[in-house]
Amino acid sequence: MNALAACVRSHLAAAAPPTDPAAMFATVPAACALIGRDNHFRAANPAAEDFFGISISQLRHLALSDLVPADSPLFLIVEQVRAHEVTISERDLTLESPRLSRRGVAVQASPMPEEPGAVMLTFSDWSAAKALDRQLNFRHAARSVAGMAAILAHEVKNPLSGIRGAAQLLENSVTEADRELAVLIREEADRIRALVDRMEMFGEKPVDRGGVNIHRVLEHVRRLAQTGFAAHLRVTEQYDPSLPPVWANRDQLVQVFLNLVKNAAEAITDAQGEGEITLITAYQPGMRVAAPGAGPRVNVPLVVTVRDNGPGIPTDVEKNLFDPFVSTKAGGSGLGLALVAKIVGDHGGLIEVDSRPGRTEFRIFLPLFPEETEGPSAGLR
Repeated sequence: MNALAACVRSHLAAAAPPTDPAAMFATVPAACALIGRDNHFRAANPAAEDFFGISISQLRHLALSDLVPADSPLFLIVEQVRAHEVTISERDLTLESPRLSRRGVAVQASPMPEEPGAVMLTFSDWSAAKALDRQLNFRHAARSVAGMAAILAHEVKNPLSGIRGAAQLLENSVTEADRELAVLIREEADRIRALVDRMEMFGEKPVDRGGVNIHRVLEHVRRLAQTGFAAHLRVTEQYDPSLPPVWANRDQLVQVFLNLVKNAAEAITDAQGEGEITLITAYQPGMRVAAPGAGPRVNVPLVVTVRDNGPGIPTDVEKNLFDPFVSTKAGGSGLGLALVAKIVGDHGGLIEVDSRPGRTEFRIFLPLFPEETEGPSAGLR
């Protein structure tokens, strides 16, 4: 980031005359805005236009106070930069006003020696960076589980089959009292085999993807939920009907959202008949990530949110929620959310969780179906 500020300053210094600094850093990918001594915007690049949701021409008629509340730490940062002529960085800021709503923002403020009192502000989405970092950790954990599953499949499954077979033979040749023990051995062997089978799902396999209508997936999940584990709960929908197809594997998406909705239903234990799960879809432009399985810098603007009004996730669990073998359920294997994170990562997407008492949200960011895709898997599903 410091190198970015130095680069922009060098461009401005080389300009003659420096009457249009926006042209000098229009190609900078980060959101950059130059404010004068009076905190009015003097220039901005196209990335800042996207960040603020305001055109560059409109920004030039605004002051920082028009977009950010007077008590925002951003003003203190700017004053410190002017007073000490140093670059200051701050992360995880909230910029909230009637004209702007941004959370988890990283800001860097740099002095401009060529223009005393001017400060260049660089904004980036810190929450997205954290989410991508967590996603990479999820994938590393998934690979560890895959390696463990391969060992277990080789070292455990074969002798386990022998144990199960012997237990079945004993069931027919022992007394009634001993038969219960033989049944217990067989059932426990089946449980261990099922666990190994679930772990094998973490293996690296290519994903067969095509154009998928996300609302059909969610409707299928909702019907399954309300005819089973969520029959006692209210399931509501807030859909954006104009969303284009998502580039995904339909069956795997069903698995992802069925798991999330089931977890939400199980979390709502004290709602006393007022438990509610909400399924939300939205389009959020500007989110681009480079993730394994999706190629370089893929746009993931389609957001699906699963929200519940349960008690929330304990803070000591939330930071490791997607790690394998981490579970808040008694007797849970801790593989469900780890598998969800892996599937989302295989699709080149991101997963985030935001939880507090009375409101927990899982947000899934997914790539859109590329219209130029051809072949048998390219049809709408």
